[in-house]
Amino acid sequence: MALALPLPLPTALRHPGRALLSRPSLLAAATVLLVCVPTGEEDVTAAVHVAPADLASMGLVALTGLDLLRGRTVRISRPAAVLFAAVVCAAAAATVASVDPSASLTGFVRLVQVFVLVPVAVLAALRDRTDLRLVLGAFVLAALVEGGVGTDQYLTGTGASYAGEPIRAVGTFGALDIMAMSGVVSFGLIAALALALTERGNRRLRGALLAVAAFLLVPLAVSFSRGSWIATAVAVTVLLLKFDVRVLLRGVVPALAAVVVLVGGLGAGGGGVAERLGSIGSVSGGNEDHSVSDRYDLWATARSIWADHPVTGAGPKSFPQLRDSHAPLRLSSGSDAADATIGFEREPLLSPHNMYFLVLSEQGLVGIVAYGGLFLALLLGCLRRPGPDGLAAVGLLCWILVDFLYADIGGTTTVLTSVILGIAARRALPDQVDGTR
Repeated sequence: MALALPLPLPTALRHPGRALLSRPSLLAAATVLLVCVPTGEEDVTAAVHVAPADLASMGLVALTGLDLLRGRTVRISRPAAVLFAAVVCAAAAATVASVDPSASLTGFVRLVQVFVLVPVAVLAALRDRTDLRLVLGAFVLAALVEGGVGTDQYLTGTGASYAGEPIRAVGTFGALDIMAMSGVVSFGLIAALALALTERGNRRLRGALLAVAAFLLVPLAVSFSRGSWIATAVAVTVLLLKFDVRVLLRGVVPALAAVVVLVGGLGAGGGGVAERLGSIGSVSGGNEDHSVSDRYDLWATARSIWADHPVTGAGPKSFPQLRDSHAPLRLSSGSDAADATIGFEREPLLSPHNMYFLVLSEQGLVGIVAYGGLFLALLLGCLRRPGPDGLAAVGLLCWILVDFLYADIGGTTTVLTSVILGIAARRALPDQVDGTR
């Protein structure tokens, strides 16, 4: 009797350790995909919370450290090193001068992880175009998973509560992390569009990627996330402008038609979307949106805290402690969260919901200069360097920088911000050896 020989396994499966050492971008891609792992009923916005994606990201950091111990040079340009070091110094100064240094220490560790360690590790892991496509593909796959779950939640009425109905798409994240799904879907949409525009050899793949981007408009719409809508619109516009202004002009009418059909014609929350859009500027009068007015009050609170601690801020994690002594009287005690899993909960407003105001209040002028310098260098570097390879970096970075006007770090998907900063740093601040990447 003839013996059936097993088919050879891919190298990555037969020798996973060797595969990670030779292509650490696999861990970066795993970090992106692991944000989809459900966290159950645990409050992911708690002060200390380690998710599977965080573990994968720190594994990538450890792998980068291992390369250094083995004598391998991690290619990071001098400007990148200076910019990231400035962020560490700013966070350290704010921690030392904090109103509560012991409480700020955990915030310092988180800031260094999100804005320095993981971005630098991702920067080092993206050694060639294959690495970049691998990570961008992970963004697309994660968006398809979360977008599929979110669309089903809307259609079956099993999502989070919106206007008294359980129709808000939240994916696997639940009502306690209400913004997470829209962010993941937005990232996947931008990555799919960038990959499609740069795909030349495979027309079927290009068409499939464009179809994915079009599909992701539906879960993005029924997430009812105004900040994500605005950030995605800006990011896609900048991406298309960098690629070819003619493509932008030709794509405006079809894109608007697609939105009308997908969001309105198919019943994907058209009325709710229009109402949500109209509420963006409603901060006064009888029809004011309290979530918007609360956000503006939180920004005023952050400015007031900064006025008392102008140079190094009040310290990381200090905003919740100082909020009540600086907030306007009309600020709500919290926001409502409800779904079939957690029931109804009142979530306290523990941050200003604006990353720039958060940095200003907790790290002062020193912090805002350090973070602003990093963000500006990344943005200008991505925009300035020619070639199609930077489309995804430009789009994803623009999304982050615009979304920071309405949100700040927190929750399971925070690590995706780190990955995007690493992608942008590889494009904007390359080392001299591989400056064409």
